[in-house]
Amino acid sequence: MQISEIRVYSMPLLKCSKGLRARLLLANGVAVEGCGFGAEATRVGEVVFTTAMTGYPESLTDPSYRGQILVETHPMMGNYGVPSRSRRLHGIPVDYESDRVQVEGFVVAELPQPSHYSSMMSLHEWLRSEGVPGIYRVDTRFLVKQIREHGVLMGVISVYSDGEEPPDWDELARRLASSKSYDERMLALEASPRKPIIHRPKGRVKARVSLLDCGVKYGILRRLLERGVEVTRYPCTTPAWRLLDGYDAVVLGNGPGNPALLRDQARAAAEVAASGKPVLAICLGMQLLALGLGAEVYKLPYGHRGVNKPVVELATRRCFITTHNHGYAVDWSSLDGTGLKPWFRQPDDGTLEGVLSRDGLVMATQFHPEAGPGPWDSTWVFDMFIRLIEKTKSQQRI
Repeated sequence: MQISEIRVYSMPLLKCSKGLRARLLLANGVAVEGCGFGAEATRVGEVVFTTAMTGYPESLTDPSYRGQILVETHPMMGNYGVPSRSRRLHGIPVDYESDRVQVEGFVVAELPQPSHYSSMMSLHEWLRSEGVPGIYRVDTRFLVKQIREHGVLMGVISVYSDGEEPPDWDELARRLASSKSYDERMLALEASPRKPIIHRPKGRVKARVSLLDCGVKYGILRRLLERGVEVTRYPCTTPAWRLLDGYDAVVLGNGPGNPALLRDQARAAAEVAASGKPVLAICLGMQLLALGLGAEVYKLPYGHRGVNKPVVELATRRCFITTHNHGYAVDWSSLDGTGLKPWFRQPDDGTLEGVLSRDGLVMATQFHPEAGPGPWDSTWVFDMFIRLIEKTKSQQRI
């Protein structure tokens, strides 16, 4: 990937309160200069945007954003600071979706000082402690238009001290050209735990499920634990027999990266789907399930990322406002012969947002029913999953 021409855009008379400046270069040659925050570092990633107005602690720690530079469309980020990790539900932090910041870089228009009773530190302090660079005082609307016109683009972000010589644009271009593209990286394996992790709910355990963890959000764990489900998270490389052995059901979780690279995981998902046990697949999990059963997955031009995305349940015509974070989607026309049928549709562009198996044992959503951040309109999907587990267990006792 070579950049033939670099076009630089910057705000005049730029004053940077953090003593840092930053540069961002996109693969199409568009370059912006702004103020820096977070860590003095240079990172490469796929540049994407989200329409969420709040919930930046959850978004920044969402493993599905691993390998990406996140642009916020809302003009102010950081205004309520960074909350404490001490607020927990069943041992899981309430305001975070993993144990670290996952993005490669963060792009915002303005970075106000935090003002909130629960804030433990500023967004600048948090990103600096995590080694993640950020840029502000840039026209994020302009950047979003670039993505809307050209599709998601690889980019490189660099933060440096105000008094230092800025990184050369040609050097940043070489750094970008020598880096793997987002679609080539096995990001799910990077986000996956190295060994099984068990989470037990308080009180009586109603069911035991295994979870294929290719970068699962804590929100999925919280929704299961609060319903009395014991969850064992397994590394992304775990075979199907291990996920099935001794468990009432299986969850195929979300995660980052190109699902086409995860051939073993897709085969495991297909074996799990044929096991006769209930299966819930979310986001990447739905893509792996579809690929394993013979469907096709394609890349969306600029993805679905936000907390205000509508989906329509086809059977009832009910509409729900949901959280999305996916750059790939399952092709409607490829479902024939897979044993899957459409469940949800995105009314804006027609993207397939959910499927059900024809035997009634497998359910999958492309959106995030657990929210985090976002509305709780679709958390009933977990209730439906629990009822399916209970029904299956009662039939086995007969």
